[in-house]
Amino acid sequence: MASQLNTSVPTRLPGGKNTTAEKLLVAASELMIERASIEVSLSDIAQKSGVNAALVKYHFGNKDGLLLSLLARDAATEMSGLEYLINQPISPTAKLRLHIGGIIRAYHQFPYMNRLIHYLLHESSAEAADEVSKFFVAPLLDFHRRLLAEGVKAGEFRDIDPVLFYTSLIGACDHLFFGRHAMSRATGVGPVTDDVCREYIKHMEALICGGMLNGRLASSE
Repeated sequence: MASQLNTSVPTRLPGGKNTTAEKLLVAASELMIERASIEVSLSDIAQKSGVNAALVKYHFGNKDGLLLSLLARDAATEMSGLEYLINQPISPTAKLRLHIGGIIRAYHQFPYMNRLIHYLLHESSAEAADEVSKFFVAPLLDFHRRLLAEGVKAGEFRDIDPVLFYTSLIGACDHLFFGRHAMSRATGVGPVTDDVCREYIKHMEALICGGMLNGRLASSE
């Protein structure tokens, strides 16, 4: 497997069990946040982590293997909670609000996430694209289909295309958190603080729920 992408997972690290690999992931994440870019070199990651760059190949196969592991790590909490949320004995609208908040908080913590997804899906290897589809895109789309169908059946939601819903929610997160530096140049807006994140959750709840809820529920909100 020498220099090829390692798609077996160390790509999904068991948290805390490999401190060297974890140091490399933490360093890559911090550099991407600091630079508002996913363009970080292995030498920069190695320098920040204090780990020899040759160990990237040992733990991840190559740089794309490291990036795939980073995405898997960052997405793990939100992805693992989808099945739990869909099975909760609460209304579809309440589940929708919790999901919106969870996704936005994940992007607040890891603002490079969507750019990493795009890179691994479209600019990396077919194996990397398959892995991203498997552990992120497909489960999230499946959750959206199930939640939206549940909401329609309960009479709470209008009939919404799950792909358009996915695009709206994920795209909105990407533009606020990763595109913030571009907006700051044009408008002078500041960084995404915890307060901004909370306000954005409220805004997106109002925007999405206002467009999705049927007339009776929307007027009672």
